[in-house]
Amino acid sequence: MKANLCYLYCLSALHTGGTSQEGNIVGIARESHTDLPYIPGTGIRGKIRANTPEGQRKTLWGNTLEDVQNNGDDNLTQGTIWIGDAAILWFPVPSLSHGVVWITSKFLLRRWLRFHNQSLSLTEITINSFSGGNGSQLYLKDAIFPALELNAWSDYKQYIPNGNSISETIDKVLVLSDNDCKVLIQTSLWQQVRVNLGEDKTLAVNAGFRYEEAIPPETLMYFPWGTTSTANGDGNTASKKLEKIFAQEEIWQFGGQESLGRGLVELWTGEGSEKSKSEINQPQTT
Repeated sequence: MKANLCYLYCLSALHTGGTSQEGNIVGIARESHTDLPYIPGTGIRGKIRANTPEGQRKTLWGNTLEDVQNNGDDNLTQGTIWIGDAAILWFPVPSLSHGVVWITSKFLLRRWLRFHNQSLSLTEITINSFSGGNGSQLYLKDAIFPALELNAWSDYKQYIPNGNSISETIDKVLVLSDNDCKVLIQTSLWQQVRVNLGEDKTLAVNAGFRYEEAIPPETLMYFPWGTTSTANGDGNTASKKLEKIFAQEEIWQFGGQESLGRGLVELWTGEGSEKSKSEINQPQTT
């Protein structure tokens, strides 16, 4: 089975509903094995399905329970496309010395490379590999790195996906240990303050506040996608149809709080997308 990649670059804070709530903090969706923020594939799939031409929805995504109940379909069917969860690749943190620095870890790079390019090696990348080294200290939020502890990293561009202008935007990158990366991601999440309204949606005298977590703007994420066995050898046609759907919108919205402009992202397919752009614009049959 071949897995393709699609990238998401956050233009605004992105909130994906989670099940955790500690005190007055409303959490976001987190991976159970890493506790890192992610975007569930179900939400991504639902948004893309809604943007799919009606004549292609059942073929690409299968039918729904509503189709069975209201449209006379006999059974639920599987579509020809599958969508995976979106994971973090590069995460922005504020820096007093370098403006914004994008961080990652060997763990995050390694699982991306499983889909992207297994021939790229991580053996020569050391902890504290930094692309913006100029002999000065690096000041990050809650962390200081003396110049002697930073290792110059010149070929970092290999680990930033191309096909979009963000390959030039992300120019100061740092590889941390898995634990340090996780801590900095946690402390750099957006905390959005919301007012608890009364039952009639007015501000109560004793109204309190709640804080909602969100993935910050400038975060780079990715999700795998591909064709299911239902495609029966016609996966290339299904893939081209989906790539055409991806190309319909320059900016997508995922997650909640759409009316507040949250969850706006740039979306593009992975390496090889330049070759497929001419194919994407070709007329497709339903």
